[in-house]
Amino acid sequence: MKIDYVEFSSPNMAKTTDFFASAFGWGFNDYGPEYQELTGAGISGGIAAGEAAAPLIILRSNDLEAALVKVEQAGGKITRPIYDFPGGRRFEFTEPGGTAMAVWSDT
Repeated sequence: MKIDYVEFSSPNMAKTTDFFASAFGWGFNDYGPEYQELTGAGISGGIAAGEAAAPLIILRSNDLEAALVKVEQAGGKITRPIYDFPGGRRFEFTEPGGTAMAVWSDT
């Protein structure tokens, strides 16, 4: 699997998008008050409304169920089982060192 997406979080979406636009020239696709997709950032990504946290690194898989099994077998802790979201499905986990990550699939 490869890194496919980076997701930021922000308790103040307007301030965060204004900052990214002013500082880096990034644009956004508006998915409502809870989510903004990044454009022009050099990698696919987005900003989710919520408590500020470290960016979430998201991997892409063609077989989400098999990826979940591999993550568990390698010592990852599933923090959010597979769930649907607009555009696909994903699960979230922490690797043994504590970094939060996710894996997604469009099927």
